[in-house]
Amino acid sequence: MKRMVSVIGGHRAGPENLREAEALGRGLAERGFVLACGGLGGVMEAACRGAREAGGTTVGILPGTDAGEANRWVEIALPTGIGLARNAVVARAGEAVIAVDGSHGTLSEIALALNFGLPVIGIGTWEIEGVIPAADAARALEILDGLDSRRREERSVGG
Repeated sequence: MKRMVSVIGGHRAGPENLREAEALGRGLAERGFVLACGGLGGVMEAACRGAREAGGTTVGILPGTDAGEANRWVEIALPTGIGLARNAVVARAGEAVIAVDGSHGTLSEIALALNFGLPVIGIGTWEIEGVIPAADAARALEILDGLDSRRREERSVGG
């Protein structure tokens, strides 16, 4: 079974954050993760572009009912018809969440992920308790790798 990481962030992001999101998507694909996101523009589109260009799989969990609203880099579009309530699905979809930039929608996804007990890594996003800060995509991926190896160790010790 493939493993999934949720990437969240602003639909209006500056060039630096878009570059980081694209690098993040690429790195996730190279590690074999499926990338889940909100499926629209900005950080979501840049991350999907990076993942798809690296041969990865992307899932867009859309707020509306039209799969055609997904950015062109989304491979699997899931129109929910539940508006911003889809943020809970995006936050829960991955085994970890990585936030890049973002406004109040991203904040809601961060809060939901933390409430679900998921690790949240942040690049240039909200600085709140529970979010593991990363200076850039490379560092976020290193942190993710560390979380992943720690989980493997816990499973092997636990039986």
